[in-house]
Amino acid sequence: MQKLTIATQPIDGQKPGTSGLRKKTHVFMGPHYLENFIQSIWEGIGGVAGKTLVLGGDGRYFNDRAAQVILRMASASGASKVIVGRNALLSTPAVSNLIRQRATDGGIVLSASHNPGGPEEDFGVKFNIPNGGPAPEDITNRIHAASTTVSSYEIIESQDIDLSHVGDHSLGDMRIEIVDPVADYAEMMRRLFDFHAIRELFESGFRIRFDAMHAVTGPYAKAILENELGAPEGSVVNAEPSPDFNGGHPDPNPIWARDLMDVMFADDAPDFGAASDGDGDRNMIVGRGLYITPSDSLAVLAANAHLAPGYSQGLHGVARSMPTSRAVDRVAAARNLDCYETPTGWKFFGNLLDAGRVTLCGEESAGTGSDHVREKDGLWAVLLWLNILAVRRQSVADIMAEHWAEFGRNYYSRFDYEGVDAERANALIDRLRGSLAGLPGQTFAGLQVETADEFAYDDPVDGSRSEGQGIRVAFVGGARIVFRLSGTGTVGATLRVYLEDIETGPGRMHRDTQDALANVAQAAEEIAQIREFTGRDEPDVRT
Repeated sequence: MQKLTIATQPIDGQKPGTSGLRKKTHVFMGPHYLENFIQSIWEGIGGVAGKTLVLGGDGRYFNDRAAQVILRMASASGASKVIVGRNALLSTPAVSNLIRQRATDGGIVLSASHNPGGPEEDFGVKFNIPNGGPAPEDITNRIHAASTTVSSYEIIESQDIDLSHVGDHSLGDMRIEIVDPVADYAEMMRRLFDFHAIRELFESGFRIRFDAMHAVTGPYAKAILENELGAPEGSVVNAEPSPDFNGGHPDPNPIWARDLMDVMFADDAPDFGAASDGDGDRNMIVGRGLYITPSDSLAVLAANAHLAPGYSQGLHGVARSMPTSRAVDRVAAARNLDCYETPTGWKFFGNLLDAGRVTLCGEESAGTGSDHVREKDGLWAVLLWLNILAVRRQSVADIMAEHWAEFGRNYYSRFDYEGVDAERANALIDRLRGSLAGLPGQTFAGLQVETADEFAYDDPVDGSRSEGQGIRVAFVGGARIVFRLSGTGTVGATLRVYLEDIETGPGRMHRDTQDALANVAQAAEEIAQIREFTGRDEPDVRT
């Protein structure tokens, strides 16, 4: 066993986005690429000498090899200990939980989240800080700066560590603790939810279908839903993690989880359907014949969280990302809760959670979570829904109907234009930015603009400011459009257009969403000239 110092040079493009660094897998597998970025992480956090880290990923292609490289680099750089999931598997919320429960100095997540996996698909690396959350901008900026000057890295020359069994190993002077990926996470869920009530719900004949999408949540869902809570065997499908997600796209939405949607809209549908994504931090909720938008799900959880033991004392407050619908705002107003609007990216919730200002938070992109960890958590959201259903003993459809009757319904949809030429996408946003001052008072598709701005966020905890977070156009009567370029893709640019309108009329709560938003969609086209700039007549994905 020998410590080597390897000469290298900076590689362009290693700037972490909202969820770490994501590139095509073959890029990460290129000479020095992964090693350069890991060395940049070490430098960005002030080194790893004497520190303890958590390491795990979603099992996608290259996950196993990357884990071995990181272990050898951590040992060479003087880390004291690395806690790693068996077979290098850990869901993102499980990483966050281990960081917090073990009071470590942070952790590394190997995942490109909901993006496809495989040799020609996507891979990612993200550093989480000691509170369990994604690194904030000051740290990711330091990591990026280090990547532009890196000249060498240290690595131990050794055989691979056998990560297939729980136990302790050593690599040089560094200890490696291999843990059951599920155990600590399951224990946290037992403290938050009434498992007895959920068991009784399943014993009553309640049926669930959970689609793990051949991703990391499969073992967690099998262990908790079937083995512990008593859901019938076979309730969890596609439960074996696969390096390429069995050729699928592990994004829990009605497009990519079509099999689940077909089951839930069939005549003999189960009572409740759910799915999670590649790394286990996102969720999709479906009732019998009824898809629940992530924005509506967040609002329902906020209104009913007190029914679960972990939240029985009430909520400190709630937070949502700016593009997320304002459904949770209506719950907060009715329940006298503080409600915060942040930029997209879970790291922006971290200060609010750490300061005790909020308990629940969520994003329109199927991410929901609470102060139990500092990441969104797909299976946690499913369990909270099950706890609510176990207490209320109503169908998902009845719960939604009562919710809309009390708070109103925020019709909401997101249009994704994927792989758009980056220059054209930026030109669209630049044109919008230049037109903001003149939009108020104008009418588009019968809707009068009330306000128009580019969202900037002033963190109420540390005073930091984040600008350029998306274009907002609000209309008289409550409709709203948001235009934003996504930072989570790996090819071209993704233009996301978020459409929303509020309905409080009792007879108009069950309209088709696209019909209800037709005039808002037309207004978006007239304001932004999407067809002209993207060359697309329709979005690639409509959710």
